[in-house]
This record gives sequence, C-alpha cells and structure tokens, in this order.
Amino acid sequence: MAVFNPNLLMAEALAQARLALAHGEVPIGAVLANPNGEIIARAHNLVEAQHNPLQHAEMLCLHAALAHMNDKFLLGCTLAVTLEPCPMCMAALSHARVARVVFGAYDPKSGGTVNGPRVANFMHHQPEILGGIEEAPCAALLTDFFKTLRT
Repeated sequence: MAVFNPNLLMAEALAQARLALAHGEVPIGAVLANPNGEIIARAHNLVEAQHNPLQHAEMLCLHAALAHMNDKFLLGCTLAVTLEPCPMCMAALSHARVARVVFGAYDPKSGGTVNGPRVANFMHHQPEILGGIEEAPCAALLTDFFKTLRT
C-alpha cells in the first residue's frame, strides 16, 4: 500500500499541465489516485482541442477513474490538480464522492473550493481539501501562459 504523498501527486499533475501547455491549452493538469495511492487516471485540459468548456482536467480525470474503477463513486480516492477546482469541477468531485482534493495554485477569481462559492459546503459529500501544494510552480505555469497570450 502506497503512502499518501501530496507532493508526488502534484508532480504528476504538473507533468500533465506541461502537456496541456505544449498543446496550446491552459496549463492545468490533474491525476487521480486510488485509496492505495496508485495513480489510476491522468488528464490535462482539452477545452481548446475539443471546443468544449466541460473538458477540464478534473472532469477528464473523473471520467477515466470511474471507468477504471467500474463504479459510480471514487470512495477513498484523491484528486490532485494544479489549480483550485472551479465550481463545476468541485460539484462533480463531490458527486463522485472523491475523498480528498489536493490543489496547487489558488484561484481567487474562479475557484469553487476555498474561494468563490465553496461548492462542497452545499453538497451532501464534502471532500477533504488541501491547497497550496507546490503552489509556486503551479502558479508560475499559469502566469507565464497568460502573460505570453497577452503579448
């Protein structure tokens, strides 16, 4: 059984974010680990490639993990994502009964976890939230991406 290591999970999520960047997507990556700490799903944003605003890294990870587990719930699982989940993703994570959400950079404008509407507070399932893991590299990827986009 693997030990829960938020930094290791975030390193994997950052690798996914860099893949997103290489494909012209907003650099957000996510991984989902089973209760034993083994990564069972990896994803990065595909909003631009698929012309679909629902294709956030978290949503894609949820779809892959649910298929892998062959279940409608992800009990005991941990999702790590490079940016604080938005309200849509946080609601989906709650509905899927993810046990823990680990994120890197805070999103004061569009977050739905510790900023904004704090969606889980109004849901039947409230995952444990752990923010600010590897915050600096997660935030730098996003800042650099948007700085380049604006020039």
